[in-house]
Amino acid sequence: MAFLDIKNVRIAGISACVPSSISDNKELSLLPKEDILKYIEITGVERKHWVKHDGSVCTSDLCLQSAEKLIDTLGWDKKEIEILIFVCQTPDYKMPATACIIQDRLGLSTSCMAFDVNLGCSGFVYGLSLISNMLSTGNIKKGLLLVGNTQSYYASEEDKSYYLIAGDAGSAICVEHNTQNPDKLQFNLMTQGAGKDFLIVPDGGYRNPVTPESFIMREYEDGIKRSNLHLHMNGLEVFSFAISYVPKAFKALFEHFEITPETSDYLLLHQANKLICEKIRKKLKISTEKTPYNIQEYGNTSGASIPLLMVTNLKNELESRELDILFTGFGVGLSLGTAHITTNRIVVPELLTL
Repeated sequence: MAFLDIKNVRIAGISACVPSSISDNKELSLLPKEDILKYIEITGVERKHWVKHDGSVCTSDLCLQSAEKLIDTLGWDKKEIEILIFVCQTPDYKMPATACIIQDRLGLSTSCMAFDVNLGCSGFVYGLSLISNMLSTGNIKKGLLLVGNTQSYYASEEDKSYYLIAGDAGSAICVEHNTQNPDKLQFNLMTQGAGKDFLIVPDGGYRNPVTPESFIMREYEDGIKRSNLHLHMNGLEVFSFAISYVPKAFKALFEHFEITPETSDYLLLHQANKLICEKIRKKLKISTEKTPYNIQEYGNTSGASIPLLMVTNLKNELESRELDILFTGFGVGLSLGTAHITTNRIVVPELLTL
């Protein structure tokens, strides 16, 4: 496990944006009505926000909207932003890096370094650790972290295991070098690459290029039909990974940094599905009052789920007082990150829609 204890960095603000179009699970005909209701009860997902699949709105647009609002609210000078990291698995193009495109669209200085990170559900945890580490020395003073996915593109309309939970969202986090009032930023990161096939889009890359066979819809079991250009999820294996490794990773984080989890204000879990999250919460013995959810409204929004949760559920508290927060992101890779952070009266604009 990789432990990071990052000094001299402060989170200045967080914002998030979701598509205006809503997909309501109760209105879908993928399964019989009673099966849909049972699925909602287990996963917690009643509806989710989806982009139109015509290229008119991409992940970059959701993140850009979030960034513009947050930068403006903070009153930051865009010329002072020296690093931009875009964490995403649904980029604008295979090349160039979407971060380069966003740097230009945002009007950031050409001296700003910008690059993409290809991570999904663990993306916010990894991204925050990465940008914070780069700011900690003081060589770079201000940075912008963008995390999001429009993973509905990967969902087969005939796949009950994924179509009903996948949501789209983008987020922006402004981070600054600060030696006077720094936040506590402690991380434990790990990887289980042997589980790569448990969450995978098999075709479309360079290992398995697109062929006519890539578009063939195949039935895997009742209610699951997809092509090799759709996301393939082995739900049982992902469930097993999450409920086994996440508590262990948290325990290691607590022991390494001598953290008393009972004193934390909140536990923010990647909104994978309600069943997984509740299993993790109970293993950690954290109360329901300290474990907020927004999965019922937004579904599983991959790497954006934690910043989105902070905006929708913790806005007032984040803006008005100091908070001590535990959080985790886990999934595709298989990749996992746990963290313990503090925030101190940060800027949190209202949730945006596009």
